[in-house]
Amino acid sequence: MSLRPFHLAFPVHDIAAARAFWGGVMGCREGRSAAEWIDFDFYGHQIVVHLVAGAAAAPAPDAGSNPVDGHDVPVPHFGVILDMADWRALADRLTAAGTRFDIAPHVRFQGQPGEQATMFFRDPSGNAIEMKAFEDLGQLFAT
Repeated sequence: MSLRPFHLAFPVHDIAAARAFWGGVMGCREGRSAAEWIDFDFYGHQIVVHLVAGAAAAPAPDAGSNPVDGHDVPVPHFGVILDMADWRALADRLTAAGTRFDIAPHVRFQGQPGEQATMFFRDPSGNAIEMKAFEDLGQLFAT
């Protein structure tokens, strides 16, 4: 089976801030939109920000976190696995934009199965995002 794009919809508290972050900082092409929602092309996948009245301003409360390789990983979170060059370019773009990282860009599980580059940050509504990359994509499900 070939990989199909996923669709993810999530709440935001400010459509203009979401547009600036997802379209500007993240560089996602905007698709359809209305006053209460915007579709974005998230590396070939469809994400949709929905304005939710009363949604808390950043940071959104976490369901919790789990320790992974010495860091507390926020739950829930989502993201995309990029190639290493795109991951580095995104890390540089986010850093230049003054993005506050929950977990700064780094390589985890160094020298172990599943070695990967990762970073965690939040959109203006506090939604947690993890972007990662592998030098060897074959390590994605390594045990």
